[in-house]
Amino acid sequence: MKGISYSRYGGPEVLEYGEVEDPTVGPDSVLVKVRAAAVNPVDWKCREGLLDGVLDAVFPVVTGWDVSGVVVRPGAAVTEFAAGDEVIGYVREDFLSRGTCAEYVAAPVRTLARKPRNLGFEEAAGLPLAGLTAYQVLVHALEVKRGETVLVHAAAGGVGSLAVQLAAHLGARVIGTASEGNHAFVRGLGGEPVSHGRGLAERVRGLAPEGVAAVFDTIGGDTLATSANLLAPEGRMASIADPAVADLGGRYCFVRPDTEDLRRLAALAEQGALVVHVAETFPLERTADAQRRSAEGRTRGKLVITVSGPAEGQPGAGRPRGRRPVGAS
Repeated sequence: MKGISYSRYGGPEVLEYGEVEDPTVGPDSVLVKVRAAAVNPVDWKCREGLLDGVLDAVFPVVTGWDVSGVVVRPGAAVTEFAAGDEVIGYVREDFLSRGTCAEYVAAPVRTLARKPRNLGFEEAAGLPLAGLTAYQVLVHALEVKRGETVLVHAAAGGVGSLAVQLAAHLGARVIGTASEGNHAFVRGLGGEPVSHGRGLAERVRGLAPEGVAAVFDTIGGDTLATSANLLAPEGRMASIADPAVADLGGRYCFVRPDTEDLRRLAALAEQGALVVHVAETFPLERTADAQRRSAEGRTRGKLVITVSGPAEGQPGAGRPRGRRPVGAS
């Protein structure tokens, strides 16, 4: 089958498009024909070796964790899904090797849920990782309640745009940091936008003089200290970007696959409470371009890889051959 892989850490130039090994479908997994795979900052961070102390790489690594597609064949022990079911998943294991930027992926059932019926495959692919991150931070870590004021950083990004919508659905008042060009977008999500940069604390205090009940940090660094000073008494802070949040009394969060959480997100999407904004799509062979775009850090919503290939149920020979570097087109 065709896929995007890398055999060493490095920049986008190490990504290769070509034949990769066919997935082995274990008893608790299903073979999924990939229709779309979202790009996340963690993809290029893994590719550059920045998570080497957290996740071992078994080279060659097929990149990607998000997927939407169609079940081709369930594993021997699987009763949750059948051939033809449309699914979404955050297909992460505790090592790097078998990713989703390929024609097929063997996905453990613990990483999957049924695709929201009202979302296309491209939109649906953008929901799992970013949506689970937003949900687990807001619901499990921060325990956001109705009537509270929540500050969401990078509110126009993939995680931030879903966090704003989810916090608003929970009944919170949402203040979201964003560049001025994204203020209307954040407002449309249900948030009150404020600009990044110098004077941020004063701008937030102008909207919430008593401070905010919770901060959802996606940036880290100096933003953490500024955010901590904006908390109301008994306020909470969580970061997905910087473990140093713990030094300020906050909580560092690393998203985990969770079927029940993913089902809840899919239900909210079907209810219209969550919309996935796809900024741009790329064909599989242009995955390197998509990762370059992600690394620029200015994406509104999600970047998505679209995948076409052999008919469902017909993986290729699966022996690595004919790989070529994937450069900008």
